[in-house]
Amino acid sequence: MKAIIRTENLRKTYGMGEIQVHALDGVNIEIQQGEFVAVMGPSGSGKSTLMNIIGCLDRPTAGKYFLAGQDVSDLDKVQLARIRNQQIGFIFQSFNLLSRTSALRNVMLPLIYQRPGSLSIEEREAKALAALEAVGLGDRADHDPNELSGGQRQRVAIARALVNDPILIMADEPTGNLDTRTGQEIMTVLQNLHGRGRTIVMVTHEPNIAEITERTITLVDGKVHQERILSALEAV
Repeated sequence: MKAIIRTENLRKTYGMGEIQVHALDGVNIEIQQGEFVAVMGPSGSGKSTLMNIIGCLDRPTAGKYFLAGQDVSDLDKVQLARIRNQQIGFIFQSFNLLSRTSALRNVMLPLIYQRPGSLSIEEREAKALAALEAVGLGDRADHDPNELSGGQRQRVAIARALVNDPILIMADEPTGNLDTRTGQEIMTVLQNLHGRGRTIVMVTHEPNIAEITERTITLVDGKVHQERILSALEAV
């Protein structure tokens, strides 16, 4: 099986005057293609820093990060932006949708930043509609976010994350702004995507949400504290 994420002695240090804060302190993880993994940890554990590096939003101070076999540790901002757009889909706690733009247009946004002329407007619309249909919102394509429920807004955000057919989906507290029932519905959507072979890495502080994934990586003080793998018995 192909490793989508592999880190080697990953470190991230922030300078605060004469004090050095080690947000990540020698993190070694590997996530295979098709895995659904939760990242957990208390406040200040380094999980947000790890997710920023995995999502190519930041670079490590030291160590290596390989995304689908490519060393992206030392890429510049322009190169990282290209990787994010072409290979990573993001799902945020606050949805991050444009309020006065239809669901279809919101989902189309990542396609706008592709190479000019690579897709016609009709092709972009078709891809965006297919992504909305994949999350059960094909009939809400023309609705603005303020006409949708919280769960529907998050489905739009998931469709937007899918539209470029990324190799990795990053979900940052995707149920954090939802009630329990709606949160479970969103997790069912993510489970279905995982069942179709998608690789998903999710930050969550909710143990019951993490239990739905295959594996949990817990960080404490910038280090991997433990990894929990869901057993076949637990999955029943």
